[in-house]
Amino acid sequence: MFIFRPKYGLLAIVFFIIEVLIALYVHDSFIRPIVGDYLVVFLVYCAVFTFYNTDFVKAAIAVLLFCYLIETLQYFHFVHYMGWEKYRIVAVALGTGFSWVDMIAYTLGFLTILLVEYWRIKSPQKQSI
Repeated sequence: MFIFRPKYGLLAIVFFIIEVLIALYVHDSFIRPIVGDYLVVFLVYCAVFTFYNTDFVKAAIAVLLFCYLIETLQYFHFVHYMGWEKYRIVAVALGTGFSWVDMIAYTLGFLTILLVEYWRIKSPQKQSI
């Protein structure tokens, strides 16, 4: 079932812009690889939750599994196997190197989403996004 949640759509756009800025301008060993992977979970979650009407837990689990899938594909050098390494945007989006730290970053992003959404729903003011 489809629905449109403009506030989540706006958040997805904000997270996308942050991810692009990190990719273009940050070349360190913490923000780009770890914070970037942490935030990408929010980006994908907000994008999914903008249009798909489901329980936030189900959406968050689906996003986490998707992130794990992408990281697993990196382990098997999927981009290289498909011959896509020459397409920079594909190589950056799918990644080229597996890391357990990335898996931890995705998991922490997932847990943060659960905490924030649970708090949002349970708050006395029933804040809506």
